[in-house]
Amino acid sequence: MRPMPGRPTLYVRAGCHLCEDAGVLLDDMIGADAYDAVDIETDDDLLLRYAHRIPVLAIDGTDRLELIFTRPDLEEVLRGR
Repeated sequence: MRPMPGRPTLYVRAGCHLCEDAGVLLDDMIGADAYDAVDIETDDDLLLRYAHRIPVLAIDGTDRLELIFTRPDLEEVLRGR
């Protein structure tokens, strides 16, 4: 899946509690339909790139947040979108 320009992409993997937390926070702040969630295990390149860094939030192809997301950090990143 190719990310849409300007649309946040959340890189995740199944069974990752930090990924679940990040998804809940994004759902609460911008809505579940306002970002794309991509399972890194569906692509070998993504798995190599993000295996030990997930969750990762990317906007326009730039990784902006990783691991533990806080509401203030996410607000700042989304404002700068």
